[in-house]
Order: sequence, then C-alpha cells, then structure tokens
Amino acid sequence: MRTLGPNNSVIPSTEGAPTQITLAFDDNRFASVLFGQYGQNLALIERRLGVVADQRGNHVTLEGSRDGVEQTQRVLEGLYEQIKRGNDLVAGDVEGAIRLAIAQGSLFDFDPTTTRPSFEEINLRKRPVRARTTGQDAYIRALRRSALVFGTGPAGTGKTWLAVAHAVSLFERKEVDRIILSRPAVEAGERLGFLPGDLREKVDPYLRPVYDALFDLMDARIVERALQTNEIEIAPLAFMRGRTLSNAAIILDEAQNTTAMQMKMFLTRLGENSRMIVTGDPSQVDLPPGQTSGLAEATRLLDGVEGIGHVVFTAEDIVRHELVARIVDAYDKAAASRRFEIKE
Repeated sequence: MRTLGPNNSVIPSTEGAPTQITLAFDDNRFASVLFGQYGQNLALIERRLGVVADQRGNHVTLEGSRDGVEQTQRVLEGLYEQIKRGNDLVAGDVEGAIRLAIAQGSLFDFDPTTTRPSFEEINLRKRPVRARTTGQDAYIRALRRSALVFGTGPAGTGKTWLAVAHAVSLFERKEVDRIILSRPAVEAGERLGFLPGDLREKVDPYLRPVYDALFDLMDARIVERALQTNEIEIAPLAFMRGRTLSNAAIILDEAQNTTAMQMKMFLTRLGENSRMIVTGDPSQVDLPPGQTSGLAEATRLLDGVEGIGHVVFTAEDIVRHELVARIVDAYDKAAASRRFEIKE
C-alpha cells in the first residue's frame, strides 16, 4: 500500500499489489473546485486513468494500478496548483492534464531530460492559454517557429482558437500592427445572397466563431475599439484579393471551403513581417462536387517547403465534450469502410 499524507510521506506498496494513496489538500474551497461539481472532475479522471477515487472532504483516496495512481496524483496536484494561482478550471483543463500525464508516463519512468515537463502556453493579458494535447503543443510550437502554418483536422481540436490566441499575443506584444481574420463565405451550399440585410449582416454569421474567440481571449472594450480602428479586421476571403498584408497576423479559417485559385490568392497576400495561419477540416468540404479543395492542394504542394509548418490534428486532440471524439471516430470509421468497399 502507498499512503501519501499531508506531509507527502510515501510508503512503497508491495510489488504486484494494487496501489493506494491518500492525498490531502489544505484549502477546502480549492479542493472543492478541483474535485468538480458533484465530483465530475474526479469521475473523468477515474474513467480516463482507470483508478477509483474516493473523496471525503478535502481528502481523496486513490486506488488502482501503480501507473494509474501515480498519474492521477500528478494530475490532481498540478491542477490544484493551477487553482491556487487564481486560474479557472474547466473540463478541458482536466482532460489536458490527464493527456499530459499519460504522455509523460509513470513517475517511476519519468525522465525530465527527455520528457517535456508541461505543454506549451500562450501568455495573454486576459489569461494564459495552455495546450491540452500533444497535437496542440506541436501546433503552438509551429506557430512560434514558422511564418506560415497549416492546422488541419476534425472539429473541436482548438485549431481556430489557438490560432487567434497566437495572433492576439503577437498583437499585444506589438510584434504586429493588426490582426486580420478571414473565412470563405460559403457554408453548406449557401451563398451570401441567401441571407437578408446589408453586407456586414450577411457576412457576420459566417465569421461568428472568430468573433467568439476574440472576445474570449481579449477584453471586450479592447476588441470593440480595435474593430473600429481596423487594428482587427474581420472579412470574407473575397476581400483579400489585390492586397498586400504587411505587419499583420493573418488567419484563414474553414480553409477547406476555398477553391485552389482562392487559396493561391490568399497565400500570396503575405507581406513583410507578417505571420499567416490557415486552418480547416478536410473531412467537411462544402464545395460543389468535383471541385478541388484549396486546402488539400496547398498542403500537398507546399509539403516540406522551408518556413512552412503543417500540424495534423486527430480525434485524440479533440477538447470539446468527450462525445465529440467518439462521434468523429465513428464517422472516420464509416468513411474508411466506404473507401475499402470502393476499392473492392
């Protein structure tokens, strides 16, 4: 048996026997936040790491395999420190901590010289933004390293949100003068003329996700002022033609719905001292049948070009509700089955 008390003293367990430890947290209020409403955070950890967690007040007893218990200890203690620093705790943070612990392995096998101690972080004035998966960690590092980065993969992996966070960090540090956010205004076969109102009223619904990300990552008053002064510009892709975008962080979202010519036009807008991020989900193309996605063509043609990064997210990187990962996996299996049948 392994018992860990308030003084963090450890008694080794008998080899081969289930491992058990008891963790004590010194602040009841913080402990309550850590465990989650109705113990939902502990329940998530139990499912993901295969342990049994028995909570009593500010104590929690963990039982399971050696690795599972050690990883759970690391998750809980890391999240508790995050709460003590005044940071909010949401389900995605818990999932991120779990994935980091799994990636690091057992404490007994942990080698700090070869294993990353934590995922990458983007520091913003409003709050820090942390990677929650290995894919997001690689994405943030690519954003810092390359002038042009493609982020592709399924919905819910944080492609757009992290891209906006990176752009905001460049803007706040005055490394760029403005942020330009764009999307192709084609969704599910509908065009701008389908919607009532003037141009902005037609365009806004297509660009709402990037608005949401901005207001989530920056103070609302700063966003509104920057929108009025065009330091932050949100526009459909068609408005990019003929421009040279210098000293800017430029994001093209939903790029799977660009044509090959639109993608070439957009990529060649890159000016001096600018960074460009292109995101999209190749499995959700809404272009007319038979038309090649500009995103698919660009990632193929530009593969291996110096200065260009490409991070491919998978269902393992989904940080929305855990059911989203299962839904994406089910669709991927169905698509793979259809491709196999066609080959047969």
